[in-house]
Amino acid sequence: MSDENKELRKAGLKVTLPRVKILQILEASDGASQHLSAEQVYQSLRDAGEEVGLATVYRVLTQFESAGLVTRHIFEAGRDKSGTPHSVFELAKGEHHDHMVCLNTNEVIEFTDELIEKRQHEIAEEHGYELVDHSLVLYVRKKDS
Repeated sequence: MSDENKELRKAGLKVTLPRVKILQILEASDGASQHLSAEQVYQSLRDAGEEVGLATVYRVLTQFESAGLVTRHIFEAGRDKSGTPHSVFELAKGEHHDHMVCLNTNEVIEFTDELIEKRQHEIAEEHGYELVDHSLVLYVRKKDS
């Protein structure tokens, strides 16, 4: 049984061709630390000659999110033509990381920083709270060289 089939079964999802193909695309993009929109996943499927509709891609990504296979992010920088922020997806790795989003290119850069993590816990504690979860997104622009 392929790794994709095992992942889908482990998540409680039936193994279907669209689910396997979409999971393969997300896994292929994972090494590049790429965050894909549903439209980008759809275009990758079309480029590969797959007959999967955009509605199916949205439905499968939502199912993957509910099953804990992917994480959805809505970054203010990556807006569609109507000006609405669009969702991007990445495989849920179980490891916490933060993001930087380039305002010029919409590139998403993942990073971890122990000092930032420690300080966030301290700030919550100083205010009488326990930090349960957080999301940190830095919006950046490349400096002129």
